[in-house]
Amino acid sequence: MSVRNAMDVLVVGGGTFGTALASLLADNKRRVKIWVRRQEQAQEINTEHRNSRYLPDFELPQNLEAVIDMEQAIKSTPIVLMAIPSKSFRNVARQVGEHIEGDQILVHATKGIEIETFKRMSQILKEETCALKIGAISGPNLSKELMAGHPAGALIASRYEEVIRSTQALFRGSRMRLYGGRDVIGTEIGGAFKNIIALSAGMAAGLGMGDNTKALLITRGLSEMARLGVAMGADVFTFGGLAGIGDLMATCASPLSRNHQVGARLAKGENLEDILASTNQVAEGVPTTEAVHRRISAMKLDLPIANAVYARLYGGWTNEKVIEYLLGLSVGTELARLRF
Repeated sequence: MSVRNAMDVLVVGGGTFGTALASLLADNKRRVKIWVRRQEQAQEINTEHRNSRYLPDFELPQNLEAVIDMEQAIKSTPIVLMAIPSKSFRNVARQVGEHIEGDQILVHATKGIEIETFKRMSQILKEETCALKIGAISGPNLSKELMAGHPAGALIASRYEEVIRSTQALFRGSRMRLYGGRDVIGTEIGGAFKNIIALSAGMAAGLGMGDNTKALLITRGLSEMARLGVAMGADVFTFGGLAGIGDLMATCASPLSRNHQVGARLAKGENLEDILASTNQVAEGVPTTEAVHRRISAMKLDLPIANAVYARLYGGWTNEKVIEYLLGLSVGTELARLRF
């Protein structure tokens, strides 16, 4: 066996989603290792089969091994799967780029946008690594439900058929069904933008609003997601699938969603800084809202829900002001701007 094929996949990132993906693959009898930053975390995973910081209620598979030596791990695998928060993504991608070679497959599962540049994660991978075979995974994948063994689905998008086939093969036989697609832009925009709508849905839930309101936010949020995506070159049909409406349904409806939780706590009067300081998990919708606001302002693209969430997070708006603003907007023909 060559050194390159000593493993099936390396998961880079020992947070909630990285651990869930690595556990799912380990349960699927794949030869998988997970790279983590801290020696103490690696030791806990390897000896106690726990990740108490992120998933304290779950036992990890005994065949899942954590490592801190990125160089050796990358050399041993044909596929690298990154699950790193967007804030740290470029720095970790640069580290990966020091060791990865052009024939290896590099896939990410990060649902965010770089604030300063509005770069998508696949663009960052192209800038920071020599990898050509790049892909993105996105869909309705709540980590705790994956850990509990519930069936799920996601989209793997890439320009390269080899990336799609190889990544699908990793998950074949598991409880997560991985569908293939070519629209990387739409997949990444959908995965990031849905977090903004999940914040708004959490706010509505925190205010005691019901399913009518939730449905309104999801469908109008989908329209805004598609308008931004199409303006950036995405295929509008992507947003009708797992990376669009599928992910919106899960994160807007479930209290397990971190962004939903942040929105609900905001609605109940908590301060954003206090909310973020009280958790060790990243709510990607918060930085994504800032990144999207900058971009749509520059593009002169009117996305009312995204604007309202930004004003609530950063503009000093009250819950009442958000509701007044959204309900005061004029209405037109549904989906007209997408159709034409």
